[in-house]
Amino acid sequence: MLITIVKFAYLMSLIIWIGSIIFFSFFGAPSIFKVLDRELAGKVVGDIFPKYWMIGYICSATVLGSLFLLRKYGTENTMVRIVLVSIMLFVVYVAGLGIGTKAKRIKAQMYATEDTEMREEIRKKFMKIHGISMAMNMTTLLLGVITIFITAYHVKI
Repeated sequence: MLITIVKFAYLMSLIIWIGSIIFFSFFGAPSIFKVLDRELAGKVVGDIFPKYWMIGYICSATVLGSLFLLRKYGTENTMVRIVLVSIMLFVVYVAGLGIGTKAKRIKAQMYATEDTEMREEIRKKFMKIHGISMAMNMTTLLLGVITIFITAYHVKI
């Protein structure tokens, strides 16, 4: 019974995490930027990001912990998934605590600056950070999809 609960926690956390990335990246954020003006949309998305990353922090820890338990009890071959999820965990923490914090600071500078030339320079910095953040997000998504595929490969129905 314990193994079933651990497998459930693993699957539920992995699917919530990857599902949130898919929803936010391909539906939520694009719709927000389509409906609202750029500045307000940026503020809304900026308010969502800490919650979005929190999903990643909690789910990544749960997925990784579950995989270690499954490995400990010898019920599954988990080493490749442990490596993939460890990379994903690292990326989500760097994105949320490092890149996200820097982007928030740059965005605040941009809104506080009245000089249009200076604001454009700050916006360019923000866009560079945003590009790095997007690449990290897509890396996490890709590794997550691979992890789900490997999990599906091992499922016995």
